[in-house]
Amino acid sequence: MTGESRPDQASAAAAVADDLANEILTELTPGANLPSEAELAERFSVSRLTIREAVKLLAGRGLLELSRGRRAVVREPDGAAFADFLTALLHNDSKGLFDLVEVRLSLEVQSATMAAKRGSRAGTAAIESALQGMRDTAASAMADDPEADRRFHDCDVAFHEAIALASGNRILGYLFEAMSVPLRQGIQISRRGHANRGHTLLDTIAAHERILEAIRSGNGRAAGEAMRLHLKDTERDIRNALSSMADRPPRTRSR
Repeated sequence: MTGESRPDQASAAAAVADDLANEILTELTPGANLPSEAELAERFSVSRLTIREAVKLLAGRGLLELSRGRRAVVREPDGAAFADFLTALLHNDSKGLFDLVEVRLSLEVQSATMAAKRGSRAGTAAIESALQGMRDTAASAMADDPEADRRFHDCDVAFHEAIALASGNRILGYLFEAMSVPLRQGIQISRRGHANRGHTLLDTIAAHERILEAIRSGNGRAAGEAMRLHLKDTERDIRNALSSMADRPPRTRSR
């Protein structure tokens, strides 16, 4: 059948794609050109059509950038696929929210600890800037201004991402970039439980201030503990929010 890959060709393309993916991730830098189809076909002892299919698979994984008439270019890695997976998980399964908090407890306690020990002046300034954004929008957000509410959540996510970047660990920074959208979803849900429990955004800011102060002072143990307490509180907020949503009577449809 024309226009379709035979099973043997498809499996060959997948095998070539796996080998090339390893090379891209371990040897090539973003912006580098992939060898020509002819070179790759000779190296892997396959047809140029198989190479073309393998390159398309890698582009689908987000590893290559394709443009007509030019060699494929290695892309800067991003967390789009991971972010899509987490977003779908949170949308379809409320347990995913608690899974996310568990992951955050592992990663963010560590990132806060390392940020306190390794953080640069620029890294600390980025954390401070995000926290100041939360302060600047809190009053309007509590007055039910939707735009201020969105900005508050954006700054909250930026605060946690800035700590991951300040840790000096590139993998942590990558993970938090990928987690930004599901992280925002989790924060929005936890805020409902936060309000149900009688807390305000000022309490949220105070928790973040304790984390920042420990990072500023270079006290890794205190920074990690402040982050742990904040995230355990977030877990309680999410549990409260989901419980209150479950207890809410279903809406009756108007006729």
